[in-house]
Amino acid sequence: MPTQTFSAAASGTISLGGQLTVSRLGYGAMRITGEGIWGPPKDRAQALAVLRRAVELGVNFIDTADSYGPNTSEELIAEALSPYPKDLVIATKGGWVRPGPGHWSHDASPAHLRKAVEGSLKRLRLDRIDVYQLHVPDPATSFDKSVGALAELQVEGKIRLIGLSNVTQEHIERARKIVPIVSVQNRYSLADREWDYVVEYCEKNKIAFIPWFPLAAGKAAGETLARIAKAHQVTPMQVALAWLLQRSPIMLPIPGTSSVAHLEENIGAGAVKLTEAEMAELGAVSLPGIGTRS
Repeated sequence: MPTQTFSAAASGTISLGGQLTVSRLGYGAMRITGEGIWGPPKDRAQALAVLRRAVELGVNFIDTADSYGPNTSEELIAEALSPYPKDLVIATKGGWVRPGPGHWSHDASPAHLRKAVEGSLKRLRLDRIDVYQLHVPDPATSFDKSVGALAELQVEGKIRLIGLSNVTQEHIERARKIVPIVSVQNRYSLADREWDYVVEYCEKNKIAFIPWFPLAAGKAAGETLARIAKAHQVTPMQVALAWLLQRSPIMLPIPGTSSVAHLEENIGAGAVKLTEAEMAELGAVSLPGIGTRS
């Protein structure tokens, strides 16, 4: 594979709510925790090195959540990067609680979200969270009340911008009647386009779309990826990320990894430019994907 320009700047930029501008290749910090997204990583030094290398490569959007660990991901981000570069945007989430490794349960009650925001502020060593996302609607709590709680915390100055995760278009529309929404984070990839209509809604309304599990690929998609990757002398996963970036200008992929080498490969995808014919061919091989929670 030829030498590549390993810089997130090659992916272009995106505006969040007209207030913050970030490179369109971010970093998802879920995988720097232990097995089952639980507890500390096996190699703490490596986890810290990945975070620092991401910033060196021009990544200025890092996505995390209080449920990753729980708490571990946020703590590692602060340890590795605080005091933060001025242009670094840290987005975190609340609304999931963790009873044990590999287990997740809902709590998006206003009381819990307030406690979650306070905890994230402390762990991240911040006075205000740039982007705070409702991790998932809670079937036991009014969605409007969950969003309203975040709106109150925004008025109090603890949150700058608000995003949503794992939502339908109806959720987004309801939330926007309460408070401006700058981002939506749903499972999405070349081979898993269940949320295509949400991507289109976000593009129409200038809302950033953050795909989680962005590197899923079905068998047919994988074969096409491999052939196109060979033509470009890059890896199939770099082609999958390049497809996302070219799929829509509001796309903000956040591939996660606990490996510096894999991180560099991901960031290198920003320099891969697919032809219209390749985009069309890839667009015709979508298969249902099975993701993991983000």
